[in-house]
Amino acid sequence: MTADQIAAKVRAALPDAEVKLDDLTGTSDHWKLRVVSSAFTGKSLMQRHRLINAALADELKGPIHALTMDVLTPEEAR
Repeated sequence: MTADQIAAKVRAALPDAEVKLDDLTGTSDHWKLRVVSSAFTGKSLMQRHRLINAALADELKGPIHALTMDVLTPEEAR
């Protein structure tokens, strides 16, 4: 799974998302994901992670083995 494919899935769920991915191992299955979206406003960290997990549900069953997330509102990202 490529970074572009993961980013597209996240943006499909959160259209205003700014997405940055780092392949932590070079094997395209361990990723660090940074998402900035206004959809996170007023949501707890757990709720934010659930939004991302829902967007990547199928990928988390297979091609993505590990995912580290930074999930921020635009205000938090400034």
